[in-house]
Amino acid sequence: MPLLELRHVSKSYVEPAAGATVPVLKDISFTLEKGESVAIVGPSGCGKSTLLNILGTLDEPDGGEYLFNGESLKGASVEKLSLLRSKHIGFIFQLHHLLPQCTVLENVLLPTLALKPAPNPKVVRDHAMDLLSKVGLEPRAGYRPAQLSGGERQRVAVVRALINSPHLVLADEPTGALDEENADTLTKLMIDLVENIGISLVLVTHQPAQAQRMKRVLKLHTGNLES
Repeated sequence: MPLLELRHVSKSYVEPAAGATVPVLKDISFTLEKGESVAIVGPSGCGKSTLLNILGTLDEPDGGEYLFNGESLKGASVEKLSLLRSKHIGFIFQLHHLLPQCTVLENVLLPTLALKPAPNPKVVRDHAMDLLSKVGLEPRAGYRPAQLSGGERQRVAVVRALINSPHLVLADEPTGALDEENADTLTKLMIDLVENIGISLVLVTHQPAQAQRMKRVLKLHTGNLES
């Protein structure tokens, strides 16, 4: 059974000025296996972020069906989707979105606050420190984001996405604000962590070299997803 499956998903938006309906996704069918890494490429404005938002249950399709671990999310309550995101989905964005007033460790631990029942504080702290060690940032645990380089801040964002041991990580242009060397380092880091932990990764990117490092590359073009 695949980790997730989209069946004939479509999504449109209403253009405010003209009042016209603009189709963004058309009849998208897609499966992602457990432990698989997939890159989604395509020009700006083609709907890549919209597709990622649907996969992350931050948005819902107008038509079609989304199954996660074999269960349809059609008609799922806000509470159920929120719990699914908290437990099973990690997000990495182009901008790290770290809280400037919090330390590296505190930023990493933030997603654990949404878990119910609340996890053991020592267990999650030890897990966070272990992940920070894997990305070479254990000595920076007490630093604040302003004291880190851009590459280090994005590594913290990766660890934050992994802290709840999700089944799926969604990365939306996570290296877009980095130079080539840091971008390459972060891409390798994400692949290594995902493969070692055994979770699935969907990466949206404009960079062909990064896309080719995934197990599969899909292109979003005129609302359609193509191999």
